[in-house]
Amino acid sequence: MRGERTALLVVDMLNPYEHDDADALAGSVRSAVPRIAALIERARGTDTPLVWVNDNYGDWNSSSEELARRALDGRHPELVEPVLPREDDAFVIKARHSVFYSTPLEYLLQTMDVGRIVLAGQATEQCILYSALDGYVRHFDVAVPRDAVAHIHPHLAEAAVEMMRRNMRAEVAPAEELRL
Repeated sequence: MRGERTALLVVDMLNPYEHDDADALAGSVRSAVPRIAALIERARGTDTPLVWVNDNYGDWNSSSEELARRALDGRHPELVEPVLPREDDAFVIKARHSVFYSTPLEYLLQTMDVGRIVLAGQATEQCILYSALDGYVRHFDVAVPRDAVAHIHPHLAEAAVEMMRRNMRAEVAPAEELRL
């Protein structure tokens, strides 16, 4: 049985944007960042667990501070600064698309009495989709703030959102309407 609380998961927002498709992604992130930042502030203003989960880009010696510094030194620091984790925020490093794959996230959420996850961040048609599926198969209720996730390919993002809604029973709504 899963817990009663909702957690906000901020996915892959510490990004230096120095990869293929970075320009397409950055354009979408630009419109999502204010809503992601607002969700983070809402979570901080309540008793909502807040967890950053970020790719380590193959650097197994990285920390949240190093990933943040690298992202701020990257091509789009203006997309990183508004959503930086604080020193005492929960932070999980991942190496693959899903926030759950080979990470301690499931255990962490269990210790926080979490039964529902809200996925905000990037990229809708990749890490958000795969994380939603992995959360669903682990019996978490999944919510996706449609305007607080960013994509590379709009048509794939639309298909991913529809898959999350239909196949994973995800709640999909604007960020300001989602319960934390």
